[in-house]
Amino acid sequence: MIRGQSPGLTESSSDRVPALEASRLTAGYGPMPVIHDVSFRVYGGEVMVLLGSNGAGKTTTILTLAGELVPLSGEVRMRGAATTGALHLRARRGLRLVTEERSVFMSLTVAANLKLLHNDISECLDLFPELQPLLKRKAGVLSGGEQQMLSLARALAGSPEIVLIDELSLGLAPLVLERLLLAVRAAADRGVAVVLVEQQIRYALSVADRGCVMRRGEIVLEGAAAELRKDPAKIGALYLGGTG
Repeated sequence: MIRGQSPGLTESSSDRVPALEASRLTAGYGPMPVIHDVSFRVYGGEVMVLLGSNGAGKTTTILTLAGELVPLSGEVRMRGAATTGALHLRARRGLRLVTEERSVFMSLTVAANLKLLHNDISECLDLFPELQPLLKRKAGVLSGGEQQMLSLARALAGSPEIVLIDELSLGLAPLVLERLLLAVRAAADRGVAVVLVEQQIRYALSVADRGCVMRRGEIVLEGAAAELRKDPAKIGALYLGGTG
């Protein structure tokens, strides 16, 4: 289990503008909605974790926040202003997306992957020194954990404002997941707003400030991570209640 979580935000959230806000979002693929009336806010300096079983609507939520999916209703707001821009436009405003699939170019070297976004890759290597001896290797031959380090290094370097991360733990050993989540927590402590989709409840809540549990495309539970950690049975019951 990860230790040393930041105590979270010290300034009243009511006095601050959210870095990212989902406002009554309904979205899906074509005319068929997958998520319904989803609302939450994430502020700079905190990690919001979206929990839920497979099919609960977590990835659809992330892709809608990123601009990959167009809402059927509701809106996404960045720094208080509604946005309908595509992902590349939101990226110019400081949003980064780490997808469920490894977000790397497999045929390029680690160094080339980093240089696609960063002329100076030293910050990437400061975040993940483990990548230094791998710079000349092609990303396709790296382990799953090394590929995720590469994805996160690209996303977290360069002072992003918002980072969306989908299913960081897939196929990874616990020690590797802990290493990655510590980097996510450190980014939030530097002021980044993070939305983290995760199924590993205990690990995710150990670095989060707040959490939402999704079921059948809706948020059915929301609260401070410290409070959610006190009642894992309740979260487990929501997981088992249906996948949506």
